[in-house]
Amino acid sequence: MSAVARASAVVFAYHNVGARCLKVLLDGGVDVRLVVTHADNPAEALWFASVAAVAAEHGLRCIAPADANAPDVLAECRGHAPDFLFSFYYRQMLKAPLLALPRRGAYNMHGSMLPKYRGRAPVNWAVLHGERETGASLHAMEVQPDRGALVDQCAVPILRDDSAREVFDKVVVAAEIVLARALPRLIDGSAVLTPQDLARGSYFGGRRAEDGRIPATAGGRQIHDLVRAVAPPEYPGAYFESGGVRIGLARTRVCETPAPARTGARFSVFTRDGALWLQAADGVLLRVLAASVAGAPLDATGFVSRFGATALMPDV
Repeated sequence: MSAVARASAVVFAYHNVGARCLKVLLDGGVDVRLVVTHADNPAEALWFASVAAVAAEHGLRCIAPADANAPDVLAECRGHAPDFLFSFYYRQMLKAPLLALPRRGAYNMHGSMLPKYRGRAPVNWAVLHGERETGASLHAMEVQPDRGALVDQCAVPILRDDSAREVFDKVVVAAEIVLARALPRLIDGSAVLTPQDLARGSYFGGRRAEDGRIPATAGGRQIHDLVRAVAPPEYPGAYFESGGVRIGLARTRVCETPAPARTGARFSVFTRDGALWLQAADGVLLRVLAASVAGAPLDATGFVSRFGATALMPDV
């Protein structure tokens, strides 16, 4: 992207989207006066890029406060007198005093095609619901999340077997495209904002590790979408328990030809022809391509050795 007229910004950012979008601002000649990020949580799988590292590489002041809305953070942001405030995958809600600081507006990058999938974990929810498309949206920030007028969007496809990580990687590129395309228009004042039709989408909350439990009576496509939406190692994974033993499913594939429906039945996992299979309650067969038990990899041979030739069903 070519350089644009200088403007100043305070940037709240984390994760891959935060790192790449910060680089877009710098590439565009924006005077980034302060970067606000998060201290990494050692209990979290840190598979993503470091915003703090990008800031350090470019000699930018970077802080990681426990509370982004604390008076001292607000005072420092005010002291930088920014033209813009940007939020790129920052995990705390920014309150009205912060949003009112920038002279030329506060903008957020969200990982969906707004107004769809407003709120937390938008990529995971889109995969879980079997969507065939998602994307990235740059929008004006309001006190209520993900409701502001749109500056620009870029869609990406979701393939039927894509994991959430694979989709997220596409969304990162979409976010970079959106910001690079929109930044010159924001700076020269020519950006045209479009209000969202909120009735065309819904708000979703965060997800917990226990939300990966596979419902006993789930259909085949529902199970497949859950598995890929929370696939490890980036996410906690889908699982079920049988006889008190936890079995994780990390990768599956829906078969072309479903088995006869078994109305009201629980799904079952079994071996056939040297492979692991899952038959869902609706009769759909899934090939289990990656599984685990007690954290160790589980293949067909290991399944028979541990559980015998009998199919496993989830505990009620």
